[in-house]
Amino acid sequence: MSEREPLAPNDGADTGFDDEVPEDDAIIGKAFRVSGVAIVAIAAVVAAVVWWVSREPELAPAEEVEVLAPRAAVEAPDPPEIAFTDVTRAAGIDFERFNGAAGEKLLPETMGGGVAFLDYDSDGDPDLLLINGAPWDGSEGAPSALYANDGAGRFENRTAEAGLAFTHQGTGAGVGDWDGDGDPDLFLPGVGAERWLRNESGRFEDVSAAVSIPADPERWSTCTAFFDHDRDGDLDLYVGSYVRWSPAIDREVDYQLTGVGRAYGPPTNYPGDHSRLLRNDGAGGFEDVSAAAGIEVVNASSGVAVGKALGAAPVDIDGDGWIDLAVANDTVRNFLFRNRQDGTFEEAGLALGIAYDRNGQATGAMGIDVADYRNEGALGFAIGNFANEMTSLYVAQAEGRVFTDESIVDGVGAPSRRYLSFGLFFFDYDLDGRQDLLQVNGHLEDEIAVVQPSQSYEQPAQLFWNAGPESRSTFVEVQSAGDLLARPLVGRGCAYADIDADGDLDVILTQSSGRPVLLRNEGDTRHHWLAVELAQEGGNRAGIGARIVASSSGRSQVRRLQRSRGYLTQVLPSAHFGLGPSGDPVQLEVTWPDGFVQTVQVDELDRRILIERVGG
Repeated sequence: MSEREPLAPNDGADTGFDDEVPEDDAIIGKAFRVSGVAIVAIAAVVAAVVWWVSREPELAPAEEVEVLAPRAAVEAPDPPEIAFTDVTRAAGIDFERFNGAAGEKLLPETMGGGVAFLDYDSDGDPDLLLINGAPWDGSEGAPSALYANDGAGRFENRTAEAGLAFTHQGTGAGVGDWDGDGDPDLFLPGVGAERWLRNESGRFEDVSAAVSIPADPERWSTCTAFFDHDRDGDLDLYVGSYVRWSPAIDREVDYQLTGVGRAYGPPTNYPGDHSRLLRNDGAGGFEDVSAAAGIEVVNASSGVAVGKALGAAPVDIDGDGWIDLAVANDTVRNFLFRNRQDGTFEEAGLALGIAYDRNGQATGAMGIDVADYRNEGALGFAIGNFANEMTSLYVAQAEGRVFTDESIVDGVGAPSRRYLSFGLFFFDYDLDGRQDLLQVNGHLEDEIAVVQPSQSYEQPAQLFWNAGPESRSTFVEVQSAGDLLARPLVGRGCAYADIDADGDLDVILTQSSGRPVLLRNEGDTRHHWLAVELAQEGGNRAGIGARIVASSSGRSQVRRLQRSRGYLTQVLPSAHFGLGPSGDPVQLEVTWPDGFVQTVQVDELDRRILIERVGG
């Protein structure tokens, strides 16, 4: 069951803080969404408050959009009774995250908690990397932790043997085979320092100096995404940056909450920072092409960087074969970089509808994921937002055109409003062929209840079951799922993998400090499944960016191979398909990153398979 079997192809082819979101972004968003008399009204408001408008408005050209028809009013069935069991200690995970907190309330302390599933030793099992923080005084601290999986869901700490026993003020993890040798390498973002680690047969070598990307003590790098932006056959790297920050800047800001004292301030207190696009030169190095590629977005009036990136989702939004990039920005507009097919991008988040929420407001956006969760060919972006802001579900109304926020009608809006959501992802936890949604929650401030009694520091995770197209709403909140929902956490990152090779997807949740929670999926639905991996020659061995369609029993599902998911999180480069009760054969259609199409017929289900590229 755990072995990958090569297959031959067929012959066919209220935020809780007293600083609000900057009003200039809100005015821009509202102006985009209204017309006629409403525009006149907004113009009057702008004139009345012109003293705080600092830049020219960005107005997109008007475009008529055919909105998808509303759903039939049919009550949703009950979610399946599937429990998740906490196996953290039993599985051998003894990691405790140290965030550096020593009473000063420095902002990065409350924001970390990255995690990655990867097969670092190439034995076919999902191993686990958990990212640690460090003391602010520069003293030695505990390293991040790498655990090797024995194939049955038990883990052994291999941090020292793998060359990772160093202290690092880490945030997330970037995983990608950037040198094309078949094993996953690492890029570790962080506060002030970053690490490039090349995998040499299961041991990581620090090659940061050779890569020659200069460090910046005020850079706070967060999300990462390896993808081939220029279709030259190797993996480039997007590195998101949050805000310009240092301990000295934080102390100067000295954010205070009434009744609490010094507290973790919102990002509105700090200037934004440019994220970076690093082009792989094919010889082990990277070149910063951010400015030339159009990734650097500035305020037209001040020239200051706009972005405050916490999540990134590479995906081809318009079916042209070139990977675009969505970025979740905290308290400023979200970006959607459309690939121009010449190595450059156009920032079109405003025009395409994901920049702001349904009220024209920028949100406290954290993690992001993307999927065709309705199985109707319409991409949907899920973005976790701040407390008293709903999770966003931006759904495409036509390929490559406008997205609209359908969080309310799809059943996620109202249940998610209360919580502060960080990590989230789509996955099919009951293997019924429809992708569900999991999000982890937790506040920034440990004493938030003093100033906002409706809020709590520790918050429960939320699981939304996908009830299908006949239901009144797509998603139904699951009320009971064992240990997954039973204990509130200060949730940050989350990732999934089939850790025990039984076919269903297990989950890990991280916290800003303390222990993670590894949860084994105890589902016994008797549903069938397939886990699909790809292999090809060249610099992008795993086929990152490929599109895989699984068709069986008259319906189709789409997966896109990407490691970047949610908030500071990476998963395996595998397409996991739930197939429901039918044991019918499955036809897989793989569109490789360069556009070559390959079809494979699969008769035997409930296994992992490896599709090797033939042709093209």
